[in-house]
Amino acid sequence: MTVLTAIGAMTGTSLDGIDLAILTTDGVDVIERGETHFVAYSRDLKIFIRRAIKAALEGRDGAADIGKASGEVTQAHAIAIAELLEKAGLKRTAIDVIGLHGQTILHRPKRGADTVGRSWQIGDGKSLAEELKIDVVSDFRAADIAEGGEGAPFSPVYHGALVRALRPEGAVGVINLGGVANITFVPAGGGDLDLIAFDCGPGNGLVDQWMELKTGEAMDKDGAAARAGQVHSDILRMMLLNPFIRRKPPKSLDRYDFKIDPVLQLSAVDGAATLTAFTAGCIRASVPHLPEAPGDWIVVGGGRRNPAMMEALRMALDGDVHAADDIGWSGDAIEAECFAYLAVRSLRKLPLSFPKTTRVPRPLRGGIHHRAPV
Repeated sequence: MTVLTAIGAMTGTSLDGIDLAILTTDGVDVIERGETHFVAYSRDLKIFIRRAIKAALEGRDGAADIGKASGEVTQAHAIAIAELLEKAGLKRTAIDVIGLHGQTILHRPKRGADTVGRSWQIGDGKSLAEELKIDVVSDFRAADIAEGGEGAPFSPVYHGALVRALRPEGAVGVINLGGVANITFVPAGGGDLDLIAFDCGPGNGLVDQWMELKTGEAMDKDGAAARAGQVHSDILRMMLLNPFIRRKPPKSLDRYDFKIDPVLQLSAVDGAATLTAFTAGCIRASVPHLPEAPGDWIVVGGGRRNPAMMEALRMALDGDVHAADDIGWSGDAIEAECFAYLAVRSLRKLPLSFPKTTRVPRPLRGGIHHRAPV
C-alpha cells in the first residue's frame, strides 16, 4: 500500500487542549512517528465548550452556544496545526491528510431497540480543509453509531498495531486514562478482529472535577492530594456497585455519566484518594470481561503522569504495569497519532471499528473526507 503522512488532532473530554501528532503509515503498519505538539485551551475557549456541552446535554441542538464553540474549536485547530508544521519544518504540501477528531460535547450510545444513539464532536472539517488547504477526515464515529455501535472506543485498532510491533509473548492490555478510562485487549498473535475494547469507568475526569471544586486546581498534580488522603472503603464499595461496571462489553460512556456526589462530604485529600481508587477499581473489575488477564499493561493518556493513579493500578492489577513512555511510545501523543492513523485507514477504505470493540455488527469503515480546494 502507498504510505501517507498524516496529522492527527485529538481533543479529549478533559478539556485541556489540542494534542497533535504527525504519523507516516499505510493504514496497517506504523512506518514513522513524527513531531508532536500540544496547545492548551484558553480559559475563554473552555467556557465556550462547557456552555456547548450544557446545551447538548439539555437537548438544545440549535443553541448559539454550540455554533460559537464549534467555530472557536475549528479556528484553534487551524492555528495549532500551523504551529505544528512550523515546528516540524514542513510545508502543508508534505501532509496528505488531517484526522480531526473534534471536541466531544455529547456521547449517548443506543441503549435499546427504541432509542437512537449519538456521538457529537464539534469542529468543522470542511472549514479546516478550506483554511489549511489540506484534506481532512472527520466524523469518525458517525457511521458506527448509525449501525448500532457504541461509537467508542476508536483507538483499539491503533493500539493493536503498536502492540504487535512490540512482538509480545503474551496478551497485552492497553489502558487509556483520559477523562474516561478504557481498555484494549490485544491477544498474542491476534488480528484486528480479535481485539476487545470497552470503556471501564472514569479516568481522570472525576478527580479533575473534584480538584477544581475543592481547590480550584485543574488536576491532582503528581497525585499529591490522593497520596495525602485516605480511601474511604465504604464509599468506594458503594460506587463500585454502579451497574455500568457489571455490564458486559462492548460498552461506552460519557464523561458525565459518573458523578462525584458520593464523596462530597469528604475532605479534599480523602475525596481525591477515594476517586483515584475508584478509577483503579473500575479497571480491575473489568478484567473478568477479558478472555485472560494480560501479563503486561501499558498505560497511555494523562493519567499515567499521576503517581498515585499508577500506584493504585499496580496494586489493583496482576501483571506488570508500564507507562507508555517507558516502552518507547509517546504517551501524550497516542490519541493524536491514532486519529492520523484512522484518517489514512479511512482514505484506504479499511475498517475503523469492529464487533468486539464497539458492538458494531461487522468491521466498519468510517469518517467523512473533506477535500482541500484546488
